[in-house]
Amino acid sequence: MKDSNISTVRACKIVGLDRSMFYYQTRRDDSAVEEQLRYYAIKLPTRGFKEYFKRIRRAGLLWNHKRVKRVYLKLGLSRRRKMKRRLPSSEKQPLLQPIAPNLTWSMDFMHDSLDSGRKFRVLNIIDDYNREALDIQIAYSFPGEHVVRVLEQLIELHGKPQQIRTDNGPEFRHVYEDFCTSNGIQAIKIQPGKPSQNGYIERFNRYYREDVLDAHIFENLTQVRTLTEEWMEDYNENHPHASLGNKSPKEFAAINCGKHSRAIA
Repeated sequence: MKDSNISTVRACKIVGLDRSMFYYQTRRDDSAVEEQLRYYAIKLPTRGFKEYFKRIRRAGLLWNHKRVKRVYLKLGLSRRRKMKRRLPSSEKQPLLQPIAPNLTWSMDFMHDSLDSGRKFRVLNIIDDYNREALDIQIAYSFPGEHVVRVLEQLIELHGKPQQIRTDNGPEFRHVYEDFCTSNGIQAIKIQPGKPSQNGYIERFNRYYREDVLDAHIFENLTQVRTLTEEWMEDYNENHPHASLGNKSPKEFAAINCGKHSRAIA
């Protein structure tokens, strides 16, 4: 009534409302009910009041039906909610340098576009042991079947890895997961939004983007592939890695694989 010229007394008389009712403030505390309903709304977003109330009863909470329904409506839970599909939570895997080749490979996608504006994708695959670029594939799209074909070709050349680390992209599900299972390869998935858990290939991606993708304007995929092949050869043969004692991936493998083989013998 502060924003009106009519007093509270007069306004209550006009509408026939007792002043005690106007000033009344409920002492009922519904915070516990609200907390329980919000919990179920997050955990079971596609269910409704009936299911929530049954679960409340099963939990031994004795709030009556009317009270729970009133709070349910107050929170707006009766309105249909959009449900975001969630990925299964992945366990955090420590990023350790393997002691030999073909223990862990890493894969990741990059994006860019041609001068015409048409977008293309890049699939990078490295061996975590010596950071060697095993392959860089360029295409307009990469369905799971394409990813599997690339892996089959690499396995013929280099042998089969024990595990492959990727993010949770759709290309690394279904067909790819079936391929890993049937070939006895452990498919490691980093946690969503945690690219640092795939740090080896993230650093590789940065070098590739700076030296190739950001350094040139491409008219077609042939140009991208040609420059990429030249860059990959130079990277594997000449790029000095501080973490590898300033040796290139090929140099590090040549020196240390021999030591590893003698140790096994």
